Amino acid sequence: MTTLMKTEALEAPRVVEEQFSENQQLLDEVAQYLNQKNPYSVVSIARGSSDHAAQYLNYLITAKMGKLTTSLSMSALTLYQSELDVSKSVGVAISQSGQSPDVIKPIEYMRSRNAPTFALVNDIHSPLAKAAEWTIPLHAGPEKAVAATKSFIASLTASAGLIAAWKNDLELTRGLHHLPDDLLKAQNLDWTSPINTLKEAKRIMIVGRGYGLALALEAALKLKETCSIQAEAFSAAEIKHGPQALIEEGYPLLIFANRGPALLSMLDLAADMKARGANVILAAPPFVKDKQLEIQTTHAEELDIITAVQSFYLMAEELSRSLGLNPDLQKHLSKVTKTN
Repeated sequence: MTTLMKTEALEAPRVVEEQFSENQQLLDEVAQYLNQKNPYSVVSIARGSSDHAAQYLNYLITAKMGKLTTSLSMSALTLYQSELDVSKSVGVAISQSGQSPDVIKPIEYMRSRNAPTFALVNDIHSPLAKAAEWTIPLHAGPEKAVAATKSFIASLTASAGLIAAWKNDLELTRGLHHLPDDLLKAQNLDWTSPINTLKEAKRIMIVGRGYGLALALEAALKLKETCSIQAEAFSAAEIKHGPQALIEEGYPLLIFANRGPALLSMLDLAADMKARGANVILAAPPFVKDKQLEIQTTHAEELDIITAVQSFYLMAEELSRSLGLNPDLQKHLSKVTKTN
């Protein structure tokens, strides 16, 4: 059986290539605009997988641009009617459908107060696209599977493209240019080895740090959605502040150790958790000896989580089917979720 989830996940390289080609002129204009505005802070607005992409965007903005970022608690506006000072901020909403009121209303609020607003959205005719001053299309095309795959990857690449243009980061731009080929390589990696372990799991911790935290959050959501596994994501910096009390003999732990400043600490964590008896599944770059899963490296290390999530999606889809589930038919879920 070929599922919608797998079919759409495999479309990611084409989506990324089209997005890179189609958005360059727009992103150059956006970069010029942002450099003129020189905002003090950036406010991200998103739900679900899109909020995980926003986590990645926020990290890029902080690390690359030196700007403070905030993930907006949307109910502060939509339910509590709070008055927010957004005079020196930029609002960036990320959404596949662009339909949810609690993503649209904050953009409307910020725009009404003359703050620059952006929508990274797949449906360019959606209410969110109309509400924002600037729309950056994801170019993911129709996505029918409830579990977002190609649209999440497109949200990550649109985020990276925005920062590459704003910063005039040639290495990151080069990495995005080569990313479609790297995604094809990631699709061909064998990530099936954890399936037998995960088939028996009722719960799992997924750990990342830095850019990898967005990956951990997304992986945990997908295991809940498609495999009915109680998966919880943690930053490696937080796991020793309490969550490790749950670790017992055989406890499954998926650790994403992507390249960058956090790599060595992630490998130390994996070794420590193994010593405690955890069943550690380590995803790491090719040069790491003790990995169980290989992360396809890219031409810019900030993009490695994108190839990692590509490999993960295909593994999660196969795990779901091995459990006798259909990843396209999740209980109590629908493709478009509207919250206030």
